[in-house]
Amino acid sequence: MTTKYYIEEIYSEPLQAFTIWMKQSGYTEATRKEYLREIYGYLFSLDELPVQQAGKLNVVSFLVSKQKSAGDKTRNRTLSAIRSFYASLIDFELATRNPALEVKKSKTEKNKIPVYLEEQELKKVLHYVNGRYRDRNLAIFLLMGYCGLRVGEVHRMNLSHFKRDKGTLEVLGKGRKWNEIPLPELVVDYLAKVEEGRIQPYSVKEEAFFVSQKGRRLSIRQIQKIAAEVFNAFKQDHPQMSDMKLSCHKLRHSFATMLLSNNVDIRVVKELLGHASIETTMIYTHINDEQKRSAMTTIEVPKL
Repeated sequence: MTTKYYIEEIYSEPLQAFTIWMKQSGYTEATRKEYLREIYGYLFSLDELPVQQAGKLNVVSFLVSKQKSAGDKTRNRTLSAIRSFYASLIDFELATRNPALEVKKSKTEKNKIPVYLEEQELKKVLHYVNGRYRDRNLAIFLLMGYCGLRVGEVHRMNLSHFKRDKGTLEVLGKGRKWNEIPLPELVVDYLAKVEEGRIQPYSVKEEAFFVSQKGRRLSIRQIQKIAAEVFNAFKQDHPQMSDMKLSCHKLRHSFATMLLSNNVDIRVVKELLGHASIETTMIYTHINDEQKRSAMTTIEVPKL
């Protein structure tokens, strides 16, 4: 019997509950797969101990065993998976406490400055969006870089979510939470152009705003691939940026940083990003080199 089937035989009900709970809570397919992989490992470490009887020591022991080959980021992701796992069990009345909440996340990530593009760099990147589906792909970049959408939110976007007359977009974010955001005028224009030239979907019931050349909803992986191709072309002409790890989520970082650099109230930024807590938004309150130089020009050093 393989390890996977062994775990499913021992912990079938908790795994079923977690799978249903994640789908109900709006977790992306990628996140569901990753979290389930983490939970299979955690359950194997319990050695048939009922999940209701597991405590903080069991969680920490599993994290320590993984930490030998992984960093703080991976540890925190694993902890998040276990916290979500127990949250699902409590929700379905299969457990009464969440031992993972008693374990603190690594603090090192809180001090890490998010990777982002400066406003001028972001403008340059847009010039590398080319090809047959330029308008569609450019609209995707504008939504992530100038509206702060997550790649999953772009993927889930339907025709009905775009309110052209109002100039707004209804965004289905994490935890199936809706957030209506106002769009810059040029973004409205591009979305309108994409809507008018939208590829006819294979299924007449398909509501996706962004459709692939095969007539299906553009997948998260396809969006990431489009972004990667653009970033690679950009880096070839800008070798000084070759070491920067750019991705769809870095466009969201750029959007948040741009707003705060323009002195937008952090509470407004929180709402536009769809964050549940302002603490999450706080990671974008870093100070860049230009702000440091500007601050130093206010200092008058006396002539001696």
